[in-house]
Amino acid sequence: MDTIWLATALFLALSMAATGYADTEANDTGEDAIFARSLVSMGDTARVQKALAKARRGEPVVVSVIGGSITGGAAASKPENRYGNRIAKWWREQFPQAEIKFVNAGIGATGSNIGAHRAQDHLPKHKPDFVVVEYGVNDPNSEFAAETLEGLVRQILKLPNQPGVALLFTMNRAGGNAQEWHSKIGQHYGLPMVSFRDALWPEIEAERIKWEDVEGDEVHPNDRGHKYCADFVTAALATILAKMPEDAKLPAIKPMPAPLISDVFEYATLFNQTAIAPTTNEGWTTGEAWPFGPCWESETPGSVLEFEVEGTSVALTFHRIKRDMGIAQAQVDDAPPVKMNAWFSAEWGGYSAWDLVARDLAPGKHTLRIKLLEEKAEESSGHKFQVQALMVAGLPH
Repeated sequence: MDTIWLATALFLALSMAATGYADTEANDTGEDAIFARSLVSMGDTARVQKALAKARRGEPVVVSVIGGSITGGAAASKPENRYGNRIAKWWREQFPQAEIKFVNAGIGATGSNIGAHRAQDHLPKHKPDFVVVEYGVNDPNSEFAAETLEGLVRQILKLPNQPGVALLFTMNRAGGNAQEWHSKIGQHYGLPMVSFRDALWPEIEAERIKWEDVEGDEVHPNDRGHKYCADFVTAALATILAKMPEDAKLPAIKPMPAPLISDVFEYATLFNQTAIAPTTNEGWTTGEAWPFGPCWESETPGSVLEFEVEGTSVALTFHRIKRDMGIAQAQVDDAPPVKMNAWFSAEWGGYSAWDLVARDLAPGKHTLRIKLLEEKAEESSGHKFQVQALMVAGLPH
């Protein structure tokens, strides 16, 4: 670990204590050790330096975060206490002469699989200069999750303004997350990475900090947890800023490397009800399904939708909730059909479920067929099904 990072961590811990953030309990945990553990890798900082230099010159800068409900701000008492808002605040305090715009692209209960498909609608139009990606809890710790994260990262890195990207790893109550596989992507692309889990899980295991001190429920940080998330990111930014040369000597930004796993999800898109017309529609009507806008819905078994799509990977997102929901079957060409159950056993509400229907398809056009089945969950009294969006990756390019 870099000596300068340790020095910065200690400096930040002392500064936090001086400003009243660190109470007696926090001091007993050893903030310097917590902050030192939070750094997974500083990575290649050239892109981040470019964004910081832009702000240093007083030019407008766009700071963005993308992720699940943690990024959206769940369990934070008010918007300004969310980690993303706190990161934006740091930029404004460091660069009062610059206009800092903040874009929160977090959507609850979504992973990098959905993130990769919706990124083109939610990030490029804002021209972000610095992006924090947080899917460490919502993604499984798997190679496929790393592949979809890679697609999202590649979409951001190839934006014309060459934004900086950092990864933030949060955790669930068991101390688990997708960091093992996600960090492979971070290392490959030289991304700065910080870990809420690495920093705080040892404190929780040693009972120096209680779970409830930093978390509002099973996965969502409370105000103190959000502040830690933000402070870990901004500590890394402060370290980079402290060593930055003048603009004329800023490091060159390296070309994006070849994919580590694949570039399939670099070329991905999302189609809601307004973006694509079915070639066949028997029994489906227009409905509203947050967060992707107008959807297709039906309560009549036997209802059929067919679409012509072009790509090598096809998935669907649909609304899953503990109500009178049904089961649909999706199939691409002659590939094995996939059943999707919209009934959900939990009480906390609904979410956008995501199922991969087919991948590794041959280039060219394919037929996606969705049929609402007579089959349903035993606990459900109805068949309602909402197809929120088609998600296609491996698009021609």
